[in-house]
Amino acid sequence: MRTFRRSRIRAAAAAAVTLALGCTALAALPATAGAAAAGGLVVQYRTSAPGATADQSEPWLKVRNTGSASVPLTDVKVRYYFKGDSASAAYRFACSWAVKGCANITGTFRTLPNPTATADRYLEIAFTAGAGSLAPGADTGDMQLRFHRSDWQPLGQSDDYSFGAERSTYGDWSRVTAQVGGVTTWGEAPGGNGPTDPTDPPTDPPAGGPTLFDDFDYTGHADPRIAANGWSVRSNSGGPGVPGAVWAPENVTFSRQSGNSVMNLETSTAGTGASTVQTEILTRSMKFRNGTYAARVKFSDAPRSGPDGDHLVQTFFTINDLKAPMADDYAEYDFEYLPNGGWGEPADILYTTSWETYRPDPWEAVNQHSEARQSYAGWHDLVLTIDDNAITYYIDGRNFGTHGAAYLPERPMSINFNQWLIDLAGQSSTTPRSYDQQVDYVLHVKDRVLSPTQVSALVNGYRAAGTTFQDTVPAT
Repeated sequence: MRTFRRSRIRAAAAAAVTLALGCTALAALPATAGAAAAGGLVVQYRTSAPGATADQSEPWLKVRNTGSASVPLTDVKVRYYFKGDSASAAYRFACSWAVKGCANITGTFRTLPNPTATADRYLEIAFTAGAGSLAPGADTGDMQLRFHRSDWQPLGQSDDYSFGAERSTYGDWSRVTAQVGGVTTWGEAPGGNGPTDPTDPPTDPPAGGPTLFDDFDYTGHADPRIAANGWSVRSNSGGPGVPGAVWAPENVTFSRQSGNSVMNLETSTAGTGASTVQTEILTRSMKFRNGTYAARVKFSDAPRSGPDGDHLVQTFFTINDLKAPMADDYAEYDFEYLPNGGWGEPADILYTTSWETYRPDPWEAVNQHSEARQSYAGWHDLVLTIDDNAITYYIDGRNFGTHGAAYLPERPMSINFNQWLIDLAGQSSTTPRSYDQQVDYVLHVKDRVLSPTQVSALVNGYRAAGTTFQDTVPAT
């Protein structure tokens, strides 16, 4: 249970269902729709490690927009193909320097569905929202990338599909591919793996697999089905939030909207700790780890009543308990929207943060985060995926941030939603005001990475079948 949450300044650490719908529903999942590129991309390549073997492979890349329209880099993925040194060899990605900033570039290793003599894997380069867009004619500038074996043994690269020993200066290189919205717009993948192979996992996962789905179809906070379905509506005191605030189960309510049941978390204050009422609902069991997490959440910029300006946090997250300061088996993965700023930010900001660990006193944090400084008022589809290589966050179908393997969870976690106040500095009025955060559904698919499109199809299938709750995720 989330009984303590720290105030903090965000800083990235240097460390670096068996389904109720059955197989039929899984087979009905559509392929991810690829958005046609508004123009073309060209990838240029060079290497600063030309040897047949090397301590690290160093693919340095540039991506240029040759089209007539601006391209958001969050829509772009670049793939470098290579042959693993052995079936068990694991690899680690790093960015040495980049014009766009290494913090805005991610690297994930994936396997090819159709291995060839020169490629059975690829390094997929993606971009966070902080990388911006490529205007027509513009390029990313240098991306000095590298990867190495996790055991630091020398790696062979002379037989790697995308490797070019002679490429000491930048030039167009068709053996590295670029995709926009899942459609390949540059390069040629190894035989049998292109040209428009999707970035997302195969559309039809194998049959079976533990899943949690809840449509939040309840009558109120005291509905006995809430506890029977594994949820706890918080009433105990403690952080996070304003000292003296209480957590009120009665402020978690349910209503019908557009044919769906919707959960509402109400948080209110009159400008003092004693008048502040916060809300949280969480799973009692910590049994969720790798796989896909998804929720449809409505964030609010303005209060339902009273003056605006409070430093509010509206969330969807997973977490386990910190057993000791800087314990390395702690894990937490957050969507956090601050509609009035806070933590040193002056206005609207959305964070996604992957936590390795922290120390509450004196404060020390090991995490990686992505952020966007804009309003997110309204309904949004939030998807988080965790596999053995990376943590990836999506908002409304777009990659919002991918965080590295250093932040992967070592232990299972709970699933949580809450709304709370960081402090009372945002609005000094003693006039009562209240804020709403709404949740349409929550989904977790254990050990499977689904695309946002697949998530939507799965949820629609549950609703079409009249399924309001399903939990086949085993206890740990």
